[in-house]
Amino acid sequence: MLIHIAAVLGGLIVLVWSADRFVLGASATARNLGLAPLIIGLTIVAVGTSFPELMISSLAALQGNPGLAIGNAIGSNIANIALILGFTAVVAPLTVRSMTLKREMPLLGGVMVFAYLVLADHHLSVTDGVLMIGALVLLLFWLTTEALRASADDPLREEVAAEVPEPMPMTRAISWLVLGLVLLLASSKAMVWGASNIASALGVSDLVIGLTIVAIGTSLPELASAVASVRKNEHDLAIGNVIGSNFFNTLGVIGIPALLQPGAVEATAVDRDLMINIGLTIMLVAMAAGLRQRNRILKAEGAVLLACFGAYQTMLFFSA
Repeated sequence: MLIHIAAVLGGLIVLVWSADRFVLGASATARNLGLAPLIIGLTIVAVGTSFPELMISSLAALQGNPGLAIGNAIGSNIANIALILGFTAVVAPLTVRSMTLKREMPLLGGVMVFAYLVLADHHLSVTDGVLMIGALVLLLFWLTTEALRASADDPLREEVAAEVPEPMPMTRAISWLVLGLVLLLASSKAMVWGASNIASALGVSDLVIGLTIVAIGTSLPELASAVASVRKNEHDLAIGNVIGSNFFNTLGVIGIPALLQPGAVEATAVDRDLMINIGLTIMLVAMAAGLRQRNRILKAEGAVLLACFGAYQTMLFFSA
């Protein structure tokens, strides 16, 4: 079992590094081709945080581990809100200043309800995958349009554009793009292999491993990014990255495996885990629009989110 644990840990390290290199290469290539930094930041950079989840879920589905694929997507969403934003808010209260972000947060709740309706029959079909990917394309178009229409002093515009890598020679950009993609595939395969074997050795389902080890592991880089953003007083970017990641996890990380390998979905993933995901999303929106401290997520509220995450992981431990 030690070799399987090593595969997960080693795969995670390479996965995080290669995803960063892939985003760097893709962003620099797009910039060299004349794409505006704001658009690159809202698409390539924003989606890049979910590349690890996408690769793992796609490979897991193709290799006959649908529970790991679904668990990774939903578990990452839960970790993003309860662990990442919870911990970040405890470090420093989060202030939502961007009007674009204020429109996105309620929309995230709608996307979660849409995902529940799609998965309510406990089955993912090709049609479901087409619906989810279609919704993701429309959503990315809307988000980009809204950001471009936002006033010049909207803090999210400046913070997103600042995250885009500096220009580099096209040869170097393409080299990082190709190397990142190759290592993403290799490390994802190692993680899926290790996680599946750990699940078998422990006698638990792939779903539980996806909701815990894999989901938390792939979310740790986003935690570091969120804390760094808050320390630079880029609160909107910290929250925006989580919202964008959850959009993509829900529609893309679940939708693409549905196209690759349609099949049954464990009932608990929908009726328990996705419902918890929806509940946390509602909590996040309510906290950000709170009456006592409007448009702020306070330290106490961050502690509540962390407590929810701890309770959820404890529940998974005993249910496994």
